Amino acid sequence: SEVIVVDFNKNKINKKNISGNFKTYLCDVRERPAFKKVLDNICKNYGGIDFVISNAGSAMQHEIATITDQDLIQSFQTNFFAHQIVASESIKVMKNQKMEGCLLFNISKQSVNPGINFGAYGMPKAALLALCKQYAIEYGHLGIRANGVNADRIESGLLTKSMIKKRARSRKVSSKQYLQNNLLKQKVLAEDVANAFYSLALSKKTTAAILTVDGGNIEASMR
Repeated sequence: SEVIVVDFNKNKINKKNISGNFKTYLCDVRERPAFKKVLDNICKNYGGIDFVISNAGSAMQHEIATITDQDLIQSFQTNFFAHQIVASESIKVMKNQKMEGCLLFNISKQSVNPGINFGAYGMPKAALLALCKQYAIEYGHLGIRANGVNADRIESGLLTKSMIKKRARSRKVSSKQYLQNNLLKQKVLAEDVANAFYSLALSKKTTAAILTVDGGNIEASMR
């Protein structure tokens, strides 16, 4: 298969382990015309798309009653509307292909188990969970699946060491305790999240599903 990486951070996609192994595009997926242009180019070069992982995110922290309207709107633009842009444009391609397909959304445990001073991040993620299900409902009859991953406490480009310290302080634990504070008492890695997306992509009879990757958190469990 061909793996194509889209990011608005030039430094990230120019890293040797990325640009040396995958086709990359510099694009801000919050801008519909820009993403549409990338998608058109991908279709011309590769014939279409089969799986799309919508991964945009920015983890803004702020007390909800005092956050500015501008900051809250900005969070929704990245954590919700960017996903809508990616999904809606991808659906157009999948419908024309008539070859089924799969949308995969990187949601968050915040969508079902919000944290203190993390509402600006959790609320658009809750809306994103609903968006995932909506796509499953409306396009399942075409064989197009929509699934999501609810991950938590994954040290990555989004959850940096600095942010981990802040989130740990909000829960009054150490950074190590924060990362391993789950039922399995294990640190969850980015690779674990990637494996979850891979599993959902191959699960041809699974749609409207949310797969939790957090080492076990009863408060965030779906059912």
